[in-house]
Amino acid sequence: MRKITIVAAGLAVALLTGCAPVTGGSGEGADERTGTVRVWLFDEVNRAPKEAVVKEAIAEFQQAHSGVTVDVQYIPIQTRAERFKAAFSDQQSAPDVAEFGNTDLAGYVAGGGFAELDLSSWNEAKDLLPTLADTGKVNGTTYGVPWYVGTRALYYRTDVFGELGVQPPATLADIAPLARRIRAAKPDMLGISAGGKYTYAAMPFVWAQGGELATRSGDKYTAAIDSPQAKAGLSQYTELIKDDICPPATCAGNSGEASVEAFRAGKAAMVIGGDFNRRSVDASSVAGRYGIVPLPGKATGSIAPAFAGGNLLGVLKGTRHRTLATEFTELLGGKKYQRKMFEAMGNMPAFGDVQRGLATENPVIEPFVKTLNADTRFVPITPSWAKIDAQLVLPTLIQEVATGSGTVDAATKKAADAMNSAFGS
Repeated sequence: MRKITIVAAGLAVALLTGCAPVTGGSGEGADERTGTVRVWLFDEVNRAPKEAVVKEAIAEFQQAHSGVTVDVQYIPIQTRAERFKAAFSDQQSAPDVAEFGNTDLAGYVAGGGFAELDLSSWNEAKDLLPTLADTGKVNGTTYGVPWYVGTRALYYRTDVFGELGVQPPATLADIAPLARRIRAAKPDMLGISAGGKYTYAAMPFVWAQGGELATRSGDKYTAAIDSPQAKAGLSQYTELIKDDICPPATCAGNSGEASVEAFRAGKAAMVIGGDFNRRSVDASSVAGRYGIVPLPGKATGSIAPAFAGGNLLGVLKGTRHRTLATEFTELLGGKKYQRKMFEAMGNMPAFGDVQRGLATENPVIEPFVKTLNADTRFVPITPSWAKIDAQLVLPTLIQEVATGSGTVDAATKKAADAMNSAFGS
């Protein structure tokens, strides 16, 4: 999900994986072509633009389907775990279509909540970026349509860089020396705003070095966070949380939100931020004084793999309106309304051709589009990942190394043991 940390998403999955699978009941197999299609979408701080787009899609759908009404309910993100748990157990309370975070998918499928989607007759499906389409799959089966994607790039202060005569880093290895130089010249400014709890910022360092969070053999995952490559990436990231760049006393406890907020407040020269942070940065004290480039990779000219966050649209397994629910999912999740959601909310579409068109019209999003087209990765698609999230395994690892309370060898060994325990349970 875009606006929920991986920890919060994991807690939701943890609550749901304990649900009993939905049984056949009276709803399974039914496919009524009239009546009310119930939809759950996430509420937003500023819901009006989203609601306007959704209302337009509803009007189009209802006009094309006589005798059909679409009823949308906006549910608080914070209570989604309880809401979905109840819906999976009781078809009468369940919607037909729902929005949900892609990190929640494995747990929801394990809970028997979502139906398999056959998108073979949906012509637009072929233009979904393959790595993004995969975030809607479990064991190769599609259960969700990517509604939008959230990815991250490197924000930097153009005025500070111009004053010091420096350029954005060309490789990941360039970031720490550059950030150290900036802080030395401007002691009241963080060289880069990094965070000990900002796992989405640390993951690209691991992946760029050739490391993985875990490897899969058949249905079994094994932790790989203690591999030499992963250690190299973690060492490179935690070097940023040092007194001469981003002091641990200030940064070790920071999440992604806090890291970006430091940049917005003018207290940092760089930050790894999302496409979804751009509007808030434009409304901050650094508006007009920043640029964005893809987070560089290990080699000059390369781009570090980014975490592919975002939300999906799916059809509940117990729906009595299977065809209508699927058709509404394809409409709201299609190119037309993904583009409208970008215009209304800034949500990055999951279709490659739509992304490229928007980047031509909006050059500021080009770094994110380049990142998405270069390479994206995802967390292990298993309900066990929820336990790893709930136990704060990765944030604890990063914080231990950053603060010096543990070596990278000891911290990654402890994290790998915890991950393998979760995978094996």
